[in-house]
Amino acid sequence: MAIFGKPKYTVVKVSKKKDIPSGLWVKCDECGEIIYNKKLEENLKVCPKCDYHFVVTAQDRIRILLDEDSFSEHDADMASKDPLVFSGTKSYKSKIKKDQDATGLKEGAVTGEGKIDGKKVIVAVTDSRFIMGSMGSVVGEKITRAFEKATKEEMPVIIVSGSGGGARMYEGILSLMQMAKTSAATARHKKAGLLYISVLTNPTMAGVMASFASLGDVIIAEPKALIGFTGPRVIEQTIHQKLPEGFQRSEFLLEHGLIDMVVHRKNLKETLRQLLSYLTG
Repeated sequence: MAIFGKPKYTVVKVSKKKDIPSGLWVKCDECGEIIYNKKLEENLKVCPKCDYHFVVTAQDRIRILLDEDSFSEHDADMASKDPLVFSGTKSYKSKIKKDQDATGLKEGAVTGEGKIDGKKVIVAVTDSRFIMGSMGSVVGEKITRAFEKATKEEMPVIIVSGSGGGARMYEGILSLMQMAKTSAATARHKKAGLLYISVLTNPTMAGVMASFASLGDVIIAEPKALIGFTGPRVIEQTIHQKLPEGFQRSEFLLEHGLIDMVVHRKNLKETLRQLLSYLTG
Protein backbone atom coordinates (compact mmCIF):
# COMPACT_ATOMS: atom_id res chain seq x y z
CA MET A 1 0.00 0.00 0.00
CA ALA A 2 1.36 3.37 -1.00
CA ILE A 3 1.82 5.85 1.75
CA PHE A 4 1.28 9.49 0.79
CA GLY A 5 2.80 12.37 2.76
CA LYS A 6 1.20 15.77 3.28
CA PRO A 7 1.00 17.82 0.10
CA LYS A 8 3.51 20.61 -0.16
CA TYR A 9 2.27 24.02 -1.30
CA THR A 10 3.12 27.72 -1.07
CA VAL A 11 0.60 30.30 0.14
CA VAL A 12 0.52 33.35 -2.12
CA LYS A 13 -1.15 36.49 -0.74
CA VAL A 14 -3.05 38.31 -3.45
CA SER A 15 -3.78 41.97 -2.92
CA LYS A 16 -7.22 42.94 -4.15
CA LYS A 17 -6.31 46.58 -4.63
CA LYS A 18 -3.22 48.50 -5.56
CA ASP A 19 -1.48 50.58 -2.96
CA ILE A 20 -2.43 54.25 -3.33
CA PRO A 21 0.41 56.70 -2.64
CA SER A 22 -0.24 58.94 0.35
CA GLY A 23 -0.78 62.66 -0.08
CA LEU A 24 -2.93 62.42 -3.22
CA TRP A 25 -6.24 63.18 -1.54
CA VAL A 26 -7.45 65.44 1.26
CA LYS A 27 -10.72 65.56 3.19
CA CYS A 28 -12.56 68.88 3.48
CA ASP A 29 -12.91 69.94 7.11
CA GLU A 30 -16.25 71.59 6.38
CA CYS A 31 -18.26 69.16 4.22
CA GLY A 32 -16.19 65.96 4.31
CA GLU A 33 -15.65 65.90 0.53
CA ILE A 34 -12.62 63.89 -0.60
CA ILE A 35 -10.64 66.14 -2.96
CA TYR A 36 -7.78 65.28 -5.29
CA ASN A 37 -4.84 67.34 -4.06
CA LYS A 38 -3.90 68.63 -7.50
CA LYS A 39 -7.46 69.83 -8.06
CA LEU A 40 -7.40 71.57 -4.67
CA GLU A 41 -4.15 73.34 -5.55
CA GLU A 42 -5.60 74.48 -8.89
CA ASN A 43 -8.60 75.87 -7.00
CA LEU A 44 -6.32 77.92 -4.69
CA LYS A 45 -6.99 75.50 -1.82
CA VAL A 46 -10.72 76.15 -1.78
CA CYS A 47 -13.11 73.20 -1.59
CA PRO A 48 -14.90 72.93 -4.98
CA LYS A 49 -18.04 71.59 -3.28
CA CYS A 50 -18.68 73.88 -0.28
CA ASP A 51 -16.17 76.75 -0.83
CA TYR A 52 -14.36 76.04 2.42
CA HIS A 53 -11.06 77.97 2.44
CA PHE A 54 -8.18 75.75 3.54
CA VAL A 55 -5.17 77.21 5.38
CA VAL A 56 -2.62 78.59 2.92
CA THR A 57 1.10 78.79 3.68
CA ALA A 58 2.89 82.14 3.66
CA GLN A 59 4.83 81.07 0.58
CA ASP A 60 1.66 80.11 -1.32
CA ARG A 61 -0.10 83.28 -0.25
CA ILE A 62 2.69 85.40 -1.72
CA ARG A 63 2.59 83.36 -4.93
CA ILE A 64 -1.20 83.78 -5.23
CA LEU A 65 -1.33 87.52 -4.56
CA LEU A 66 1.79 89.02 -6.09
CA ASP A 67 3.03 89.31 -9.65
CA GLU A 68 5.29 86.43 -10.64
CA ASP A 69 8.91 86.76 -9.46
CA SER A 70 8.26 90.23 -8.04
CA PHE A 71 8.71 89.43 -4.33
CA SER A 72 11.89 90.38 -2.49
CA GLU A 73 11.99 89.23 1.14
CA HIS A 74 13.16 91.46 3.99
CA ASP A 75 14.73 90.40 7.31
CA ALA A 76 14.72 86.75 6.21
CA ASP A 77 17.25 85.59 8.83
CA MET A 78 15.56 86.99 11.93
CA ALA A 79 14.74 84.24 14.44
CA SER A 80 13.41 84.21 18.00
CA LYS A 81 15.53 83.85 21.12
CA ASP A 82 14.33 82.38 24.42
CA PRO A 83 14.41 85.34 26.85
CA LEU A 84 12.51 83.52 29.64
CA VAL A 85 14.26 80.18 29.12
CA PHE A 86 10.72 78.82 28.95
CA SER A 87 10.18 75.14 29.69
CA GLY A 88 6.99 73.11 30.01
CA THR A 89 6.05 69.78 28.49
CA LYS A 90 8.23 71.09 25.65
CA SER A 91 10.75 73.91 25.70
CA TYR A 92 10.24 77.07 23.65
CA LYS A 93 13.44 76.35 21.72
CA SER A 94 12.18 72.90 20.74
CA LYS A 95 8.86 74.34 19.53
CA ILE A 96 10.68 76.88 17.38
CA LYS A 97 12.99 74.24 15.92
CA LYS A 98 10.10 71.86 15.20
CA ASP A 99 8.11 74.51 13.32
CA GLN A 100 11.15 75.79 11.47
CA ASP A 101 11.74 72.27 10.17
CA ALA A 102 8.05 71.73 9.34
CA THR A 103 7.42 75.03 7.55
CA GLY A 104 10.79 76.02 6.09
CA LEU A 105 10.35 79.42 7.78
CA LYS A 106 12.64 81.11 10.29
CA GLU A 107 9.67 82.72 12.02
CA GLY A 108 5.87 83.11 11.89
CA ALA A 109 5.85 86.09 9.53
CA VAL A 110 7.28 86.74 6.09
CA THR A 111 7.75 90.37 5.02
CA GLY A 112 9.08 92.04 1.92
CA GLU A 113 8.39 94.08 -1.19
CA GLY A 114 6.47 92.96 -4.26
CA LYS A 115 4.12 94.10 -6.99
CA ILE A 116 0.42 93.71 -7.74
CA ASP A 117 -0.29 94.46 -11.37
CA GLY A 118 3.00 96.36 -11.47
CA LYS A 119 2.17 98.47 -8.40
CA LYS A 120 4.86 98.32 -5.69
CA VAL A 121 3.65 97.29 -2.22
CA ILE A 122 5.12 96.28 1.12
CA VAL A 123 3.68 92.90 2.07
CA ALA A 124 3.60 90.88 5.29
CA VAL A 125 2.04 87.45 5.78
CA THR A 126 1.70 85.60 9.07
CA ASP A 127 1.66 81.81 8.89
CA SER A 128 -0.65 79.92 11.27
CA ARG A 129 1.50 76.77 10.99
CA PHE A 130 4.32 78.46 12.95
CA ILE A 131 3.35 78.39 16.65
CA MET A 132 -0.23 79.18 15.57
CA GLY A 133 0.87 82.37 13.80
CA SER A 134 1.38 84.00 17.19
CA MET A 135 3.22 87.29 17.58
CA GLY A 136 6.50 87.20 19.45
CA SER A 137 9.35 89.70 19.40
CA VAL A 138 10.51 88.78 15.89
CA VAL A 139 7.05 88.83 14.29
CA GLY A 140 6.34 92.20 15.92
CA GLU A 141 9.71 93.57 14.83
CA LYS A 142 9.25 92.41 11.23
CA ILE A 143 5.76 93.93 11.02
CA THR A 144 7.05 97.19 12.54
CA ARG A 145 9.99 97.35 10.11
CA ALA A 146 7.63 96.72 7.21
CA PHE A 147 5.54 99.74 8.18
CA GLU A 148 8.61 101.90 8.79
CA LYS A 149 10.05 101.08 5.38
CA ALA A 150 6.69 101.73 3.73
CA THR A 151 6.39 105.08 5.52
CA LYS A 152 9.91 106.13 4.52
CA GLU A 153 9.44 105.13 0.88
CA GLU A 154 5.78 106.24 0.71
CA MET A 155 4.41 102.83 -0.21
CA PRO A 156 1.11 101.07 0.59
CA VAL A 157 1.10 98.10 2.96
CA ILE A 158 -0.84 94.85 2.64
CA ILE A 159 -0.82 92.42 5.58
CA VAL A 160 -2.43 88.98 5.43
CA SER A 161 -3.06 87.76 8.98
CA GLY A 162 -3.70 84.22 10.14
CA SER A 163 -3.13 84.01 13.88
CA GLY A 164 -4.80 81.56 16.22
CA GLY A 165 -2.32 82.24 18.97
CA GLY A 166 -2.30 86.00 19.48
CA ALA A 167 0.61 87.22 21.57
CA ARG A 168 3.27 84.53 22.11
CA MET A 169 3.27 84.01 25.85
CA TYR A 170 6.52 82.01 25.79
CA GLU A 171 8.14 85.47 25.67
CA GLY A 172 5.94 87.11 28.33
CA ILE A 173 5.76 90.92 28.37
CA LEU A 174 8.17 91.16 25.42
CA SER A 175 5.46 89.54 23.33
CA LEU A 176 2.63 91.72 24.66
CA MET A 177 4.54 94.94 23.95
CA GLN A 178 4.56 94.05 20.24
CA MET A 179 0.86 94.99 20.15
CA ALA A 180 1.69 98.59 21.08
CA LYS A 181 4.80 98.70 18.87
CA THR A 182 3.06 97.49 15.70
CA SER A 183 0.06 99.76 16.37
CA ALA A 184 2.34 102.79 16.74
CA ALA A 185 4.09 101.98 13.46
CA THR A 186 0.68 101.62 11.80
CA ALA A 187 -0.37 105.03 13.15
CA ARG A 188 2.77 106.73 11.77
CA HIS A 189 2.14 105.17 8.36
CA LYS A 190 -1.47 106.41 8.45
CA LYS A 191 -0.39 109.90 9.57
CA ALA A 192 1.78 110.07 6.44
CA GLY A 193 -1.39 109.62 4.38
CA LEU A 194 -0.50 106.14 3.13
CA LEU A 195 -2.75 103.17 2.46
CA TYR A 196 -2.87 100.03 4.62
CA ILE A 197 -5.04 97.07 3.61
CA SER A 198 -5.55 94.33 6.19
CA VAL A 199 -6.61 90.87 5.01
CA LEU A 200 -7.98 88.56 7.72
CA THR A 201 -7.93 84.79 7.23
CA ASN A 202 -9.04 81.84 9.32
CA PRO A 203 -8.29 82.24 12.19
CA THR A 204 -7.24 85.77 13.16
CA MET A 205 -7.54 86.13 16.92
CA ALA A 206 -6.30 87.66 20.18
CA GLY A 207 -3.27 89.97 20.22
CA VAL A 208 -2.83 90.12 16.45
CA MET A 209 -6.49 91.04 15.95
CA ALA A 210 -6.30 93.51 18.85
CA SER A 211 -3.41 95.36 17.22
CA PHE A 212 -2.27 95.80 13.61
CA ALA A 213 -4.78 93.39 12.00
CA SER A 214 -7.77 95.56 12.98
CA LEU A 215 -6.19 98.91 12.02
CA GLY A 216 -6.37 98.76 8.23
CA ASP A 217 -7.86 101.59 6.20
CA VAL A 218 -9.66 98.77 4.40
CA ILE A 219 -10.27 95.47 6.21
CA ILE A 220 -11.01 92.43 4.06
CA ALA A 221 -11.79 88.91 5.27
CA GLU A 222 -11.96 85.57 3.53
CA PRO A 223 -15.33 83.76 3.79
CA LYS A 224 -16.23 82.07 7.09
CA ALA A 225 -12.95 83.09 8.76
CA LEU A 226 -12.98 83.05 12.57
CA ILE A 227 -12.10 86.56 13.73
CA GLY A 228 -12.10 88.00 17.24
CA PHE A 229 -10.23 88.36 20.49
CA THR A 230 -11.33 85.41 22.62
CA GLY A 231 -12.78 82.27 21.05
CA PRO A 232 -16.55 81.67 21.12
CA ARG A 233 -16.37 78.66 23.47
CA VAL A 234 -14.49 80.68 26.09
CA ILE A 235 -17.04 83.51 25.79
CA GLU A 236 -19.98 81.11 26.19
CA GLN A 237 -18.38 79.54 29.27
CA THR A 238 -17.80 83.01 30.75
CA ILE A 239 -21.21 84.60 30.15
CA HIS A 240 -23.19 81.32 30.36
CA GLN A 241 -25.20 82.20 27.28
CA LYS A 242 -25.53 80.74 23.81
CA LEU A 243 -23.94 82.98 21.17
CA PRO A 244 -25.73 83.94 17.93
CA GLU A 245 -25.36 81.70 14.88
CA GLY A 246 -22.17 82.52 12.95
CA PHE A 247 -20.78 84.67 15.79
CA GLN A 248 -17.20 85.88 15.04
CA ARG A 249 -17.33 84.64 11.45
CA SER A 250 -16.53 87.01 8.58
CA GLU A 251 -20.12 87.37 7.41
CA PHE A 252 -21.37 88.17 10.94
CA LEU A 253 -18.66 90.80 11.40
CA LEU A 254 -19.40 92.37 8.00
CA GLU A 255 -23.08 92.65 8.95
CA HIS A 256 -22.13 94.35 12.23
CA GLY A 257 -19.64 96.78 10.69
CA LEU A 258 -16.30 95.47 11.98
CA ILE A 259 -14.89 94.69 8.52
CA ASP A 260 -15.43 96.28 5.10
CA MET A 261 -15.81 93.31 2.77
CA VAL A 262 -15.73 89.53 2.49
CA VAL A 263 -13.81 88.39 -0.58
CA HIS A 264 -13.42 84.90 -2.03
CA ARG A 265 -9.79 83.82 -2.41
CA LYS A 266 -9.99 83.62 -6.21
CA ASN A 267 -11.09 87.29 -6.30
CA LEU A 268 -8.65 88.62 -3.71
CA LYS A 269 -5.80 89.67 -5.99
CA GLU A 270 -8.16 91.53 -8.33
CA THR A 271 -9.83 93.24 -5.36
CA LEU A 272 -6.45 94.36 -4.03
CA ARG A 273 -5.49 95.58 -7.50
CA GLN A 274 -8.63 97.69 -7.71
CA LEU A 275 -8.19 99.14 -4.22
CA LEU A 276 -4.58 100.08 -4.95
CA SER A 277 -5.70 101.73 -8.18
CA TYR A 278 -8.53 103.67 -6.53
CA LEU A 279 -6.84 104.67 -3.27
CA THR A 280 -3.24 105.44 -4.23
CA GLY A 281 -1.88 108.10 -6.55
